[in-house]
Amino acid sequence: MTALPDWMRPPRAEGWYADDLDRLPEAPRHTELIDGALVFMMSPHLIWHANVIFSLQSRLRAQAPVDVWVYQEMTVRLDKRSRPEPDLVVTKGPIDEERSWVSPSDTLLAIEVVSPESQHRDRTVKFRKYAQAGIPHYWIVENEAKLPVVHVYELDTPAGAYAPAGIFRSVLERPVPFPIALQVDNLSRTK
Repeated sequence: MTALPDWMRPPRAEGWYADDLDRLPEAPRHTELIDGALVFMMSPHLIWHANVIFSLQSRLRAQAPVDVWVYQEMTVRLDKRSRPEPDLVVTKGPIDEERSWVSPSDTLLAIEVVSPESQHRDRTVKFRKYAQAGIPHYWIVENEAKLPVVHVYELDTPAGAYAPAGIFRSVLERPVPFPIALQVDNLSRTK
């Protein structure tokens, strides 16, 4: 077994903290922190996944009001020990350009485009953690026979959990977090 590089050793016995991610320049590009543990995205990024993210980001930006921003590959600082990285995050207003993360209170919508490597985290861990942090909307985009399917959830605030708001295979129309109309079945094509 090869020795771990020094930067992979937590700076304290209880593990990593959210702010530690900013001090790990050697870490892989898409490093997340979940419950004090580093999670590395090491599998190849598939074209389908990249196309869906690109399409969603550009289409949401085109429909978003001027005070709503859509970011890709930004972590959300859920708490002291968790900083996951949704594929897209929709926020209120621009975020301070010197920050490397967004807060749950600024987050209107988190979107995960499921890959084989991330499916458990996207469907269970992040589903629960985003709801507990109070993020009002969560979308999970699945690959169903090479076509995107968007599972939409809204936060049931009294329950502190997400409730299903619909499964969309062709057209997605939602009034929240802002009026959205998307052609879902062509999200994996960028033209």
